[in-house]
Amino acid sequence: MDEPDQLDPQSAPAPRAARLARRLAPAAAATLSGVLLYVSFPPRTLWWLAVPAFAVLGGVLRGRTWKAGLGLGYLFGLGFLLPLLVWTGVEVGPGPWLALAVIEAVFVALVGAGIAAVSRLPGRPVWAAALWVAGEAARARVPFGGFPWGKIAFGQADGVFLPLAALGGTPVLGFAVVLCGFGLYEAVRLAVERRHTRAVRRAAAAVALLSVAVPVVGALAARTLVSDEAEDGTATVAVIQGNVPRAGLDFNSQRRAVLDYHARETERLAAEVKAGKVPQPDFVLWPENSSDIDPFTNADAYAVIDAAAKEIGAPISVGGVVEKDGRLYNQQILWDPEKGPTDTYDKRQIQPFGEYLPLRSLIGAINDEWTSMVRQDFSRGDEPGVFTLDGTEVGLATCYEAAFDWAVRDTVTAGAQMISVPSNNATFDRSEMTYQQLAMSRVRAVEHSRTVTVPVTSGVSAVIMPDGTVTQRTGMFVADSLVQEVPLRSSDTPATRLGVLPEVLLVLVAAGGLGWAVVAGVRGRRAGRA
Repeated sequence: MDEPDQLDPQSAPAPRAARLARRLAPAAAATLSGVLLYVSFPPRTLWWLAVPAFAVLGGVLRGRTWKAGLGLGYLFGLGFLLPLLVWTGVEVGPGPWLALAVIEAVFVALVGAGIAAVSRLPGRPVWAAALWVAGEAARARVPFGGFPWGKIAFGQADGVFLPLAALGGTPVLGFAVVLCGFGLYEAVRLAVERRHTRAVRRAAAAVALLSVAVPVVGALAARTLVSDEAEDGTATVAVIQGNVPRAGLDFNSQRRAVLDYHARETERLAAEVKAGKVPQPDFVLWPENSSDIDPFTNADAYAVIDAAAKEIGAPISVGGVVEKDGRLYNQQILWDPEKGPTDTYDKRQIQPFGEYLPLRSLIGAINDEWTSMVRQDFSRGDEPGVFTLDGTEVGLATCYEAAFDWAVRDTVTAGAQMISVPSNNATFDRSEMTYQQLAMSRVRAVEHSRTVTVPVTSGVSAVIMPDGTVTQRTGMFVADSLVQEVPLRSSDTPATRLGVLPEVLLVLVAAGGLGWAVVAGVRGRRAGRA
């Protein structure tokens, strides 16, 4: 008998390395495609990278078991969310940032499991894109009121798909982008594979091409829904950015200085108005936290704001921290130059771990430093904020609220002719958070066809037209003001009228695809046993 061939000891590691590489390749591809999705978000204008990011994800998940989809989806979520949310740890360290990204990536993991399950169905790009929207819908609601940061729509403020926001809001805009990505993968796959019958290839190719073509054509058609026409005349608005003495959490100990800075910038603007350098504003918008000293209980703060309003000769929307009946509120105060404070709006969507601390006793037992950072919980308001400023109905969505579909839409259905998003980003220094939030406001402008102003304590403040174009913006950590005549509008876009309905329909589509995949899997296993 011949002796068996002896293995070359130098050739053995190569196959093992190749096998290891093949095993790790899907995980690496999932992670890197998540990073690619992150790169598509502001402050970069590489919105189109979201499409190949989802194309790669579609290739990674196709034909996988739901368990493999769960793991690969989690890696995709971490690749996306870890860099996207790094700003949450700017001042408080990596702990909260890592915890937030790790928890939010669980939603992406569940979506990955679902996409893997539907990847064997006909029309798989549609089911997969609907599942992604369903995951975003869940992430925007739980836990602790949800965290919609990182919705695909918010990365598309510079993209060709943006007009779709006016058609069906952020769910339809996000669905179109994700559908285009999965459709792109299917088109490329069919172009390189030759093993299917001609009839199957034609049907699959039609689905793939439609998945790419329909979102693009729909976006081009939706441009007719976007208009800068002044339906109710115009208003001259002034946006004040007073700046802060220092960035970071120490902002909260600088309350009087911040108030003085905003009053000083308003008075400087008043001097320019009197000199004829800029037009007289109809009203003035201050940012969130521009007066963290309660003017209702502090006579000095009252006097500073009142003097600024009289100097500019126009009503001011002031961002204050106010105590009522023993409760603390993040409030916008309408300050008339003659009558003083006449109306208020209490922020409704308050930020967990920032404005209130969930599970306070449990977290305090783990780390009492966290409880000291949020000493007193803010309370929620329960009414939409719409101020009548010199005859103009101005809707208010304070900072974090801009990320929530309902919080912005409510102001428009309550009669807002334009929207203001007063914000305080000083605690996040010069991070990407400011630009991500500005992009949200641009999407909201198109979604409801309204001018949107963004007054921010430390920048970036901006004026945004109803088509999402930024016409003026400030720098960061500078005192500045923006004055502009803006169009006022009262007509409703389909997105405003439909509200949550497009999202509900897409969630039902996702549920239908998932149910079909489960039934098909059960039948396949029974047939295999038979």
